[in-house]
Amino acid sequence: MLFMPTQITLYEEMSALSAQMAEAARATDWDKLVSLERAVAVLREALRKDEDNSNLSESEREMKTRLIQRILEDDAEVRRHTEPKMEQVRQFLGSAARKNRVERAYGAS
Repeated sequence: MLFMPTQITLYEEMSALSAQMAEAARATDWDKLVSLERAVAVLREALRKDEDNSNLSESEREMKTRLIQRILEDDAEVRRHTEPKMEQVRQFLGSAARKNRVERAYGAS
């Protein structure tokens, strides 16, 4: 028989991964962060397939709420560490794109 994880189990796994993501972001371990995000995306897809909360008890709904809150807090922590780096990348790519446009317009020297 195939084991189908419950919503709560999936949220618990996602919460554990999101905590690891926050730690990877604090450590600027971008490769680990990307790897963990891929694992979270798999769980997120599994949760999308089971959005029915009618079979959850009151305590399970409360636990789900706490887990989601913790995941969101970890996400905010990840963003605090990644957004400055992303801005640097955007600026770098923007200046490279401008340079390419200028070179195309005026010919490369």
